[in-house]
Amino acid sequence: MSKLFVRLFLASLMIAAVAGVVMRSNVAASEKVTTLPKPAVDEPRVASSSQETAVVAGGCFWGIQAVFQHVNGVVSATSGYSGGAAATAEYETVSTGMTNHAESVKIVYDPSKITYGQLLQVFFSVAHDPTELNRQGPDSGTQYRSVIFFGNEEQKKVAQDYIAQLDQAKVFSHRIVTQVVPLKAFYPAEGYHQNYAKLHPDSPYIARYDLPKVANLQQQFPQLYHNQ
Repeated sequence: MSKLFVRLFLASLMIAAVAGVVMRSNVAASEKVTTLPKPAVDEPRVASSSQETAVVAGGCFWGIQAVFQHVNGVVSATSGYSGGAAATAEYETVSTGMTNHAESVKIVYDPSKITYGQLLQVFFSVAHDPTELNRQGPDSGTQYRSVIFFGNEEQKKVAQDYIAQLDQAKVFSHRIVTQVVPLKAFYPAEGYHQNYAKLHPDSPYIARYDLPKVANLQQQFPQLYHNQ
């Protein structure tokens, strides 16, 4: 039985409680008001429009994609797989936890509108819990680990320095376990995974675990949020 079927089956069992779940999720979102400090080290903002790429992972890619699709300056956010080989970049295989892939999101952004450091601030603030090892919420396995896949030395430095900054400030009750590793390749996920939160907002899984992330983005980063 596929992990996607299990996830959707368990979600269907929660249908009768959707209203209560959404209410609790909205309360949780309204209570999370602490925004993390800005990165002390960041890439410079460029003067003219262009495109750069960031790749991150932190749990199910549905929620990570949903968050960054609402961030000003983000051109596109694509769910996919990073960390393993091309031959194993397929959902059922990745779901075994034996491929070294992580469910990832490729973020194409305009550095004249948002910096790499700002993207990481959103990533650590609202997109996932960077202190959970090989899991997020109800999902467990190495494919759900927290990772920043850097594309160049500048991204590597911004990511490593920001993690050190957050750990030193003790903004989380536990140390950050996010890996910072070179990006070797990104493989887009199957079509039915793309834009999943947008296409299935009534899914109990989305309502419970992902809509609060978008709500927290709007609350904590109103200047970066857009509702499109």
